[in-house]
Amino acid sequence: MAWTWRFEKADGTEVQPAVEPEEFTTQGDAESWIGEAWKDLLEGGADQVFLFDDGTKIYGPMSLQADPETQPDEA
Repeated sequence: MAWTWRFEKADGTEVQPAVEPEEFTTQGDAESWIGEAWKDLLEGGADQVFLFDDGTKIYGPMSLQADPETQPDEA
């Protein structure tokens, strides 16, 4: 099995990731990687991602934008 990510703009246009991922052997490895790389991916132009397992969509779109409700208030 190969777990892979698809990177898109908010309008659904596919974009090349700022950080090139590998093909992951487990869902956990793929999710750990996105947890570490999401800020660089967002800064590089990706707004959302989809996770695939051997070409089958598992979930998505998942926004890379930070949830404003979890952000500290600016002073």
